[in-house]
Amino acid sequence: MARKIGSRYTAHQILGRGSAGTVWLGEGPDGPVAIKLLREDLASDQELVGRFVQERTALLGLEHPNVVSVRDLVVDGNDLALVMDLVRGTDLRTRLERERRLAPEAAVAITADIADGLAAAHAAGVVHRDVKPENVLLDMEGPLGPGGSHPAFLTDFGVAKLIDTPKRTRATKIIGTPDYLAPEIVEGLPPRASVDIYALATVLYELLAGFTPFGGGHPGAVLRRHVTETVVPLPGIPDELWQLMVQCLAKAPASRLRASELATRLRELLPMLAGMPPLDVDEPDAGPAEDVPEQGEPARPAPAGEQVRRRGAVSLVPGARPADSNRDTHTSMRVPAPDELAGGARGTARAPRATGAPRPGSARNRASARRRRVALGAGAVALVAAVGVGTWLATEGDDADATPRDTQNSAPASP
Repeated sequence: MARKIGSRYTAHQILGRGSAGTVWLGEGPDGPVAIKLLREDLASDQELVGRFVQERTALLGLEHPNVVSVRDLVVDGNDLALVMDLVRGTDLRTRLERERRLAPEAAVAITADIADGLAAAHAAGVVHRDVKPENVLLDMEGPLGPGGSHPAFLTDFGVAKLIDTPKRTRATKIIGTPDYLAPEIVEGLPPRASVDIYALATVLYELLAGFTPFGGGHPGAVLRRHVTETVVPLPGIPDELWQLMVQCLAKAPASRLRASELATRLRELLPMLAGMPPLDVDEPDAGPAEDVPEQGEPARPAPAGEQVRRRGAVSLVPGARPADSNRDTHTSMRVPAPDELAGGARGTARAPRATGAPRPGSARNRASARRRRVALGAGAVALVAAVGVGTWLATEGDDADATPRDTQNSAPASP
């Protein structure tokens, strides 16, 4: 059902939904467009609307071949919308869900495209703040690049910043998607260009491995890993590429490359990656945190043989309100206190498990451990009982032999 967006645009059909709003296929004076209509509660926030208008110049001025350009910002009654270029294709998350992981050449080529887009944004003073596969669009009608990669575009510029108003988040909140948040964001520092580099390196890791380096479990565990743990090496990729990823995943923002440097270095590595197949790596176990139930939800065992990868909304800070930690959402979480981060994370450097074996800390694992404890306990009881019976029999035999001798010894001597 068509609906008017302002006086110049018409939205015809829904292309997708996200935490901040709904993307429509629309029509404008110059042809087809994508219209991101923000949620009604955001549109009714006058502070956000004011911020929206203030960001207009920066967003409209951001143009680059690897950026989905914002053509217009519409404020009309209850409608708050970004009108953007229409990309005929899909997002990177959809491709990952279909293929699980990409060949290194294609993964690096896509990442280099996005690094180029970030370089232009950072030069214009714009920080994306939510780089993730959902915000990378692939032009399926464009010319194929290295490794058969489609041209990649970064979208949703400005949305995280618009939502992150002081009224909504305050200084104790985090806006972002847990798997891709830089350590300095977790520690409550203001976002700068380096947070996008960290997030993009996380995306590259995910494209190669099929999983993020610090993901798995509830958001609190993920946040802690970003701050306290080092990234686990990926076997099978050239050392030059790995060292580049490690540098961009450094805990210290100053140690990371700039976006333009990252794009250049990645493209220099493309020749050595030509023809390499996707990596053959096992996804690590997410550890005990994955079986932590959501608040108000009773714990339930996982079905036998079923691998459960939960991203339940369990807060790192006790008593904090649960947050939706789906990868498609901007998640609002409390900034962990230093003592909470200092506890260390569990399960980043996890060894692969055998097929069919229970995950460490899972319900099946705990049940198996209980059965082993019961069996050991029963065995111990039986052993103690056996030893006790044997000791009693031996004692009884000694007493039977000792009684006559004692009687004879105590008898008076014959006269």
